[in-house]
Amino acid sequence: MARPRNRDYVELRHELVDAGGRLLAAEGPSALSTRRVAQQAGVSTTAVYSLFGDKAGLVREMFLAGFERLGEAFAAVPRTDDALGDLLALGRAYRTSALTNPHLYELMFGRPVPEFRPDAETGALIQPTFDTLVAAVVRCVNEGVFEPAEPLDLAVRINALAHGLCSLELRGALGGADEARRHWDGAFDALLRGLAPRPAAATG
Repeated sequence: MARPRNRDYVELRHELVDAGGRLLAAEGPSALSTRRVAQQAGVSTTAVYSLFGDKAGLVREMFLAGFERLGEAFAAVPRTDDALGDLLALGRAYRTSALTNPHLYELMFGRPVPEFRPDAETGALIQPTFDTLVAAVVRCVNEGVFEPAEPLDLAVRINALAHGLCSLELRGALGGADEARRHWDGAFDALLRGLAPRPAAATG
């Protein structure tokens, strides 16, 4: 299938994905049509079909783009000698990515388009973002920052906390930016202190 020639492919894909995300977030799934998305991006519907095939293909690309941007945010976090600090930095990157791409966040983790269900191939493409978190948790366990535990279980809990906080913040339920950051810091401090090794019980 030929791709549009009048605009850079990567740039146009980005614009169409963002246009679709904004429509979905502002007006709901009924507004998400190839015609409306094309209008928002200032191109013809032919460009949408050429890039994505159909509306279902567009929604899939929106979903994948959200995780691509999250993966890029994770990749920008430098590795240091501080395992816990690096894990916290991933949490901050997660929050920043969500706040930067709020129009894609609900599609990444919710079901705003009822007919869209990620298939196994799509799931495999987004798995590396979660694997990054698991690897950071494995490092914390191996270095004694956390009590010995199954890293996958810990990663699920940390991810659940980050997702819950992001969802609330995007809905304005955590107050302003400073207040939301305070809630983030407090919640993660409480969780991570609970995962830290416990002092050995004194023996009589």
